[in-house]
Amino acid sequence: MTPSTNPPKARIYTRAGDAGMTGFFGGDRVSKDDLRVDVYGTFDELNCVLGVVRGVLGAGFLHQAVEQVQHDLFTVCAELATIRPDAPAVPQVLPSHVQRLEQWIDGLEAQLPEQTSFILPGGSSAGSFLHVARAVCRRAERMLVYLSKTQSIHPEVLQYVNRLSDLLFIMARFANKDYKEQAPHYEQE
Repeated sequence: MTPSTNPPKARIYTRAGDAGMTGFFGGDRVSKDDLRVDVYGTFDELNCVLGVVRGVLGAGFLHQAVEQVQHDLFTVCAELATIRPDAPAVPQVLPSHVQRLEQWIDGLEAQLPEQTSFILPGGSSAGSFLHVARAVCRRAERMLVYLSKTQSIHPEVLQYVNRLSDLLFIMARFANKDYKEQAPHYEQE
């Protein structure tokens, strides 16, 4: 493919970050290695992994739920990218977001056998990628907790992320429920 001689109407590159700076909503500029940027970048990574999960899931509840979580993660990132009280309003994580995850966890868990041992990550493609998503979510949560020690984070964001990692674990188990080669269990010797 030959590049067009006509520049596109809107470019993906702005050159604004060439010096290693990025912007928050409201206009503040910070270094790209700022902890807050690292935290919402990790949530972006999680969202990408969930995109892979959706690509391997068939149609159904898990597919729809993962897509909703991806939308929710945009809300999480928007909150994290807003530090000024006078910044334009962005969507916020609400108690209803947390409650939705709890309902999904309860509904899926009710359809699974009791867990009696640790589960090694693996199983089906969807189950394996959900385990990867869970691990990325836990890393993002640790970073978020660290950030919350020095900067204001809405408690609903912390609650949502904590429930999300639980949901991703239950989803992985559910995705593997009918998989012929169930994820192996850790047996202590």
